[in-house]
Amino acid sequence: MLDLFQYNWQVREDWFRWCEKISIEELRKERTGGMGSIIKNLYHVCDCEQLWVAHLQERPSIESSIYSISTLQEVIDFSNKTRAVTEDFLRFWTLEDEDKILEIQSKTGKVHTFTYGKVLRHIITHEIHHIGQLSVWARELNVKPVSSDLIMRDY
Repeated sequence: MLDLFQYNWQVREDWFRWCEKISIEELRKERTGGMGSIIKNLYHVCDCEQLWVAHLQERPSIESSIYSISTLQEVIDFSNKTRAVTEDFLRFWTLEDEDKILEIQSKTGKVHTFTYGKVLRHIITHEIHHIGQLSVWARELNVKPVSSDLIMRDY
């Protein structure tokens, strides 16, 4: 499981470097799909990672808002903080943790149950989904997107 998180973090770092070459106006520009902008998409994947890992650790999540983020550096800092917590959590991951049950109560009161393993796979695929949106937007800007090739990537 850790290797797929490492893959996602490396691709995310590549996107941060890609973003450094793009104007802040383009990073903030409202777009169709995803979370509405490049900067919001990147923030969103970090935020979802930290929310789910907080649930798995049975601790409060970091309170923040996608609307309070205005710079790429804020997203990078948030990503670094999130990654450190996730790496620490995964360092102690065992096969027995795979089938542990997480119960989440929705705002309507409905209780949802998921295995810890399913939650981790959701975090991984959720980021991959949103990174795909960044690739579409990069092409709309006529800028080559970051490669997300898993096989040819060393991480």
